[in-house]
Amino acid sequence: MLSPIARRLALIGACIGLAATSLAHADPLLIRAGWVAAPASLLPVLFAKPGIARHQGTSYQLEPTYFSASPTMITALASGELEIAALGYSTMSLAILNARVDDLRVIADEIQDGHPGYYSNSFVVRKDSPIQTVADLKGKVVATNGLGSGVDIAMRTMLLKSGLRDKNGYTTVEVSFPNMKATLLEGKADLVTNTLPFSYAPDMIAASRVLFHQRDALGASELSFWTSRAGFLQKNRAAMVDFMEDFVRALHWYFDPANRTEAIAIIARFTKQPPERFTDWLFTKGDYYRDPNGVPDLDALGRNIHAQFELGLLRADIDPQKYADLSLLREAIARVGANR
Repeated sequence: MLSPIARRLALIGACIGLAATSLAHADPLLIRAGWVAAPASLLPVLFAKPGIARHQGTSYQLEPTYFSASPTMITALASGELEIAALGYSTMSLAILNARVDDLRVIADEIQDGHPGYYSNSFVVRKDSPIQTVADLKGKVVATNGLGSGVDIAMRTMLLKSGLRDKNGYTTVEVSFPNMKATLLEGKADLVTNTLPFSYAPDMIAASRVLFHQRDALGASELSFWTSRAGFLQKNRAAMVDFMEDFVRALHWYFDPANRTEAIAIIARFTKQPPERFTDWLFTKGDYYRDPNGVPDLDALGRNIHAQFELGLLRADIDPQKYADLSLLREAIARVGANR
């Protein structure tokens, strides 16, 4: 018969064993991640190629979640309904200054607009429009995908440089990216935001004329990057590094010229578009710049935010270096390099 001390030790051992078993069978970390437009964002097709996501279903489970514009992700991130929000230089400012998400952290990059030699978003009018300069937009209707989005701030910055302010100088309407073409061609707006892949649609090219590009307003800009919250990252660091490792491996696969035909086929199936819509530009210099390891340009981000502050669009300047944690990405990059 066991002594009282032996019984207690046996009980403690059993509890430890149960705890270890529970942890071993714990559900993978749910990572709900927001995206706006594909293939600008690869998130919804990130792991479509079998074998890329080596840790999915084990340490984490990715759940891509569609949003019409990045500002709407801020509320979801702040309320705990998203683990990763794809924000831009403008929405990062809104999250910190307006939504008070003080523990926001930049963790990885998606796309950069206007990188030297690469694509930049265009703002277009109808080909037969009498509008020839930005100043001609006075009293006109302009379309944005969402107030406060990256392209919206670029558009407003360009108009502000010509002395035009929203409501007093022009009227803004919100239109989803897929509906921009119809909005322009049906005369519901005088200028619309033209982003990939919609800007390469043949009928859009035939019926529209570029008035200015995003780079004309801001130079190179951090259009979309991943953000999360410091507490979440600290609590779930191991699983998040696993996810970031799979993310980097996926980028390498998509950006490899040897995989381009298959990568385009995946994106074509997801967007329900013929592959020919992507072959001339996707993953070339006709596309947004995509860092091969998903590393954001924090210097460009700082310039973008400072430009908004100087134009009076922000009440305070922000140093993005204080709101970035690239340590998980760096560890993931090292892992991928070591396991090639």
